[in-house]
Amino acid sequence: MQPENGVSAAPVMGGREWIMLAVLAFLWGASFFFFKIMVAAHLPVFLIVFGRVFIAALILNIWLMIKRDMLPHSWAMWRDFIILGIFNNAVPFALIVCGEQRLSSGLASILNATTPVFTIIVAHFYTETEKLSLPKIAGIAAGFAGVMILVGGDLFSAPGGHSLVGELASLGAALSYAIGGVFGKRFSAIPPLKIATGQITSAALVLLPLVLLFDHPWQLPMPGLDVWGALIGISFFSTVIGYILFFHILAVAGATNVLLVTFLVPVTALLLGWGILGEVITARSLLGMAVIGLGLASIDGRIFKYLKK
Repeated sequence: MQPENGVSAAPVMGGREWIMLAVLAFLWGASFFFFKIMVAAHLPVFLIVFGRVFIAALILNIWLMIKRDMLPHSWAMWRDFIILGIFNNAVPFALIVCGEQRLSSGLASILNATTPVFTIIVAHFYTETEKLSLPKIAGIAAGFAGVMILVGGDLFSAPGGHSLVGELASLGAALSYAIGGVFGKRFSAIPPLKIATGQITSAALVLLPLVLLFDHPWQLPMPGLDVWGALIGISFFSTVIGYILFFHILAVAGATNVLLVTFLVPVTALLLGWGILGEVITARSLLGMAVIGLGLASIDGRIFKYLKK
């Protein structure tokens, strides 16, 4: 919409976008649930992640072929896709799986919600236009306070403690997403669906030799129907449909509004873990999630806007 003074109106969330945001939060929150099912089946880390990105890449590439909208062919573009696929898919997915070998899916999702906190730190050092501000510093402080609540006494346990390793892996995934998000800004001239397809395809290509070298899938027993269902769910719903919803909301309502999904994903993961997997929701988890949520609200200025009213 263009107002009379010629200044573009700020993007807003309509009813349709709010519904899409809720669905997106459910699908991305469910990815932690799906990962946990595959982890419980004792599948190797690289195989789990490769299965997710391979199926998603296959679907997205077929979709582009049907639309006759092919990916770029230049080596420079594919080099950047590979870097993006490593930091946005291969590394964080693998670290989340490692984390969920030691943590509940709900706790892993809460720690992963620190991604925007890491993003503003990375952006401060590697961009010229996204420097730290008072709201961002407040958000970082609250975000890490929430992390300290969640990690708690595990920092003072024996080195290499089971829970601490899982917590650090989950935080490492958030840092990797942050690096990928900042690096991905160079793709602004490419349609978002092509970015998603290029990075996921690249992640599958990077992971394939690791799966063959370390996981030896031909030696593993055939997984049960629950594992196949989780793999299809995380590939098609959490990844393919999730990306489509994300990029639609981003285009219509802007980056600030789509960031709201970060608040909602842990809620979905916690409820699925509690209701289906029998995971315990602790008071410490809820308190840590609330403090991290306070930090996220500070980062995009929502709290300061409400305080001024």
